[in-house]
Amino acid sequence: MTATTATALEDRVVDALRAAGHPGEPTALEPLLGGHSGLTYKIALGEEWFVVKAVPPGQRSIGRHDMLRQARIMSALAGSGVPVPAIRATDDVEPAWFAMELVAGDSLEPVLDDPPLDPTLAAARMRRAAEILPRLHAVPLSALPVDGEPLTPADELARWSRTLAAVPPELVPGAERLEKLLASSVPEAVDPVLVHGDYRLGNLISVGSEPAALIDWEIWSPGDPRVELGWFLVFADGTNFPGVGREVPGLPDPVELVERYADGGPVPRDLTWFDALGRFKMAAIMGHNLRRHREGRHHDPDQERLPATIDRLIRTGTERLC
Repeated sequence: MTATTATALEDRVVDALRAAGHPGEPTALEPLLGGHSGLTYKIALGEEWFVVKAVPPGQRSIGRHDMLRQARIMSALAGSGVPVPAIRATDDVEPAWFAMELVAGDSLEPVLDDPPLDPTLAAARMRRAAEILPRLHAVPLSALPVDGEPLTPADELARWSRTLAAVPPELVPGAERLEKLLASSVPEAVDPVLVHGDYRLGNLISVGSEPAALIDWEIWSPGDPRVELGWFLVFADGTNFPGVGREVPGLPDPVELVERYADGGPVPRDLTWFDALGRFKMAAIMGHNLRRHREGRHHDPDQERLPATIDRLIRTGTERLC
């Protein structure tokens, strides 16, 4: 974003926040690192701090860049028991943007992110995340701004198969076999629920062990809750990420996390398939990122650390279905 464009966005943000009842002298928009959809900034007016997410100049407000779609779902979840940041202002004039409260805390993936979390705290956060997830899945879809058909397990497999299809086979050895095993045993869908799409500790701002805000809503949809649970479980085991992650002693195992999610009720069926799907999805995403790096589209030498993890995810996913 050019300095002129950034200044124009800053002026729009300040005007809108003041109109929404937030007076005070503004700081400059400060870019925040991380995230893969849109542009993210923080700004203060007086003593209040906000996070701003904006559509990049020249991009259309669709898919991951549809900022206002994220704002709509977070607004709808206010008061639902699902912790989300409060939306403070929105603007649908292109490039569209929204501002939300800046929630204090940190969002770290224990097996992947730095600095390393204390293992006891990491375990406590993972348990609480498993206990909070049912709140998300219990929100009635009729109360939400649903804008598409529910995604079935077959739809999810097709979605990540498309991602994989764009990756050279030599970067994801064995993925074709795993894909065929998944396709040959797709479970029947259950009643759809709200699915965040990337539910994990890296997207949960926590204060101590308590979740304070679930962020990064760019791929939410109605869908199968087991897809979300299978994805969450991938991050419960550092051995899934050789070369890029770490093993954290004392993390709860998948059996305990599923029991906490079920909260005394029946354990969701066919979870082995969804566990394998989560591994397939992560391998496809990592393969895509590695391809972009090697083609020079996004230079990031850290991507060269991915092959061992890709191999393990594909191998262990295959083992679960054989």
